[in-house]
Amino acid sequence: MGRTALLIIDMLNDFILKGAPLEVASAREIISNIKIEIGKARDKEIPVIYICDSHEEGDPEFNRMGWPTHAVAGSRGAQVIEELKPIPQDKVINKKSYSGFFETSLEEVLKEDEISELMVTGCVTNICVLYTVADAVQRRYKVKVLKNCVTGLNPHDHEFGLRQMKEVLGVEIA
Repeated sequence: MGRTALLIIDMLNDFILKGAPLEVASAREIISNIKIEIGKARDKEIPVIYICDSHEEGDPEFNRMGWPTHAVAGSRGAQVIEELKPIPQDKVINKKSYSGFFETSLEEVLKEDEISELMVTGCVTNICVLYTVADAVQRRYKVKVLKNCVTGLNPHDHEFGLRQMKEVLGVEIA
């Protein structure tokens, strides 16, 4: 039987801080919930894996999608917020796209640690959370999305993302 890992998706300065380039104001409301889940995971020796947007300057995503420049590799904006900072035993996976699996080492890390179940937290529900969860399901991981630990750009998109994950992908929304 495999193990569980806790994923923390895009809880970065450029999404969370007031006035950030791609501010998701509601993400500040889930910080304390995620912090509790990180504490529980560490107490149970469940791996904590941070999935972090990390773009090159001039990334085509900025023009293609109309997103402002954000989470540029090596910048303060691409760092995990202070309240949820990784510790040495945590893993940090940088991504350049919506999915934490696309052209990253996430799957290798999960296989190495014999992970078969993922608990998912972070932002944005209908974008990076949804696409990471979709790729996880297609790779046969059992996925649980912690509803009080994810948020969207707005309530409509948040609910859409939760519905897609539950009704289309069959993941547990807890």
